[in-house]
Amino acid sequence: MSNRPTPPRLLRSRWRSGPVPLSLCPVVVSVTDFTATSHPQAAAIALAGLRLRRTWPRTPGALGMWLWADVAGRRSGSVSVWNDEVALKEFVGRPDHIEVVRAHRGRGTMRALTWEAEDFDPDAVWFRARALLTGTTDWPHGLVRLEDA
Repeated sequence: MSNRPTPPRLLRSRWRSGPVPLSLCPVVVSVTDFTATSHPQAAAIALAGLRLRRTWPRTPGALGMWLWADVAGRRSGSVSVWNDEVALKEFVGRPDHIEVVRAHRGRGTMRALTWEAEDFDPDAVWFRARALLTGTTDWPHGLVRLEDA
């Protein structure tokens, strides 16, 4: 019997396309991981993510994204793919995104990671993101309390 903890069971949404057509091109990938202080808070942040997801087809610079959740662990987040870092930063600064961050400040911890990929391969992106989210690969940075975000 192994002493290793069982990896979390992740639920993943279907791919939601953005306005940028999928092609073999350099991309920026962003992975976010929010851990809520309670299950009701986890549900609230997941619903906020679903509302933001509805805007994806009109989000400039977005190739697409997945939402994910670890219900038992009170965690959820996204794996989003962008044509460049400018587009990602513009999304992060959007009023509706800022409103979500402010609404959940102090109610959990957040971590995020971005990387560049030469060619967008959905399977490779999800494999790398899942390794982070399940703890198979260590995050290079620690958690950030949302009141510090």
